[in-house]
This record gives sequence, C-alpha cells and structure tokens, in this order.
Amino acid sequence: MSASGGESGVLTVIPLTGGSGERGVAPSLTGGAGERGVAPAPHPAMGSRVRGATLVLVLLIVGGSTSLLLLLVPPTSTTRDFYSHAATDIRGRRVDLEAYRGSVSLVVNVASECGYTQAHYGALQKLYRELGPTHFKVLAFPCNQFGAQEPGSNSEVEAFARHTQGASFPLFAKSLVLGANAEPALRFLFDALGQEPRWNFWKFLVDADGRPVGAWGPDTPVEDLRPAIVGLVRDVILKRRAEEL
Repeated sequence: MSASGGESGVLTVIPLTGGSGERGVAPSLTGGAGERGVAPAPHPAMGSRVRGATLVLVLLIVGGSTSLLLLLVPPTSTTRDFYSHAATDIRGRRVDLEAYRGSVSLVVNVASECGYTQAHYGALQKLYRELGPTHFKVLAFPCNQFGAQEPGSNSEVEAFARHTQGASFPLFAKSLVLGANAEPALRFLFDALGQEPRWNFWKFLVDADGRPVGAWGPDTPVEDLRPAIVGLVRDVILKRRAEEL
C-alpha cells in the first residue's frame, strides 16, 4: 500500500522456517530509527503444536514507524489421501493409485522367506478371491528390511508370489518402509495412523476414499480383519446402488 509523502506503508513478508517448525531467527533488519532489529525466536512449544508449520516474519512500516510480526502459518498438505499417491509395480511400471479409488484396500508389506509367509499369502489370496476384485484389493509391497527375508529380485518375488503362493492380487516393486527413503504412499499410511511396521506382514486397511482405517501386526490373522473389511465393502456397494437410483 502507498500514499504521498511520509504517509507511506510497506508490507514485507519474509518466511523464516520450513519443514518441521524448528526454532528460527529472522535476518537483521533496520527499523524506522535506523536501529537494527532481530525478530524473537519462536517459543519452543510452537513446533510441537503445529508440526510442519512455517514461521513468517511480517515487517510493517507505516508513517515512519516499524513493527515486526511473527506469524505461524499451518502446513498445507498436497496429498489428500492414500489414493492420491503413485507407486511402482513389480514389473517396473508406474501405477497411479487413483485407479483403486472406490475400492477398499488392504496394504501389506510382504516377504518370501518369513515364518509368517505361508499363512499370510494363503489367507490374503482367499480374502481377495472372496471379496475382490471389484470392491476389495490386496496391495502387496515386498520389503527386505526385516530380517533380510525378501532378498530376491522383483522378478523372483513375482514368481514366488504368483506360482508358489498362487497370489493374483496386485504386487508392487520391492520397497523401503522405514527411513527417509520409505515409499511415500506407505509413509503416508504410517504417519496418518501413527503406526509403522516393526516386522513383515503388517496390514493397513484403507477405505474406498483413501482414508487409513487401522493397522494390524503379523500376529493378527488375516481372517480377523474380515468383519472390518466386509463392513467397508458393504458401504461401497450400498453407496453405488444409491447412486444408480
């Protein structure tokens, strides 16, 4: 904004921090009287209240006087839900998970040489055969981070899953589930539920709109999830019938 003479005003916005809301200090600024000023660092509790927020310094000059305002801008997410992501399938093709929107999905980090392998693959295929594929999907992400129990190549993993275990559900490329380079689609689920895998065959249930519903470890039999899955699938079917009326 501006006016003639000394009645001018200048509004300057300077972002201080990005990321996870760490403490930040503004660059030195010259005030109205020529004095150098430094914006105060944010209170330590700010970062815990709004994770990922951005601190913004607003320099307001009106009529020769200078004011400093420190604002906390909440983070904005560019990814709305699980189906907004993409992932690479077992044959190296990029898959837009949007293709699964409208279906209930059970996302599982699988392994070929785990003590849970035989029981889980059989139960997952049974559930997929009985409830899928129109309204229900099993999305398997092989991972070698737990006990190095998925050591083979993607082609070897696919051959084992398809021919040895008889799995017909979608298989994705070997993925990291832990650490900074974790598969983003999986990382979204873990962060949303506040739970990440601690071993192979963790199961994450996602509703038809891509919202995470729950997580279960390998000690929970796949069949125990049937009531929750059936309930979500029933909702999908009823919604589609209502839309057709």
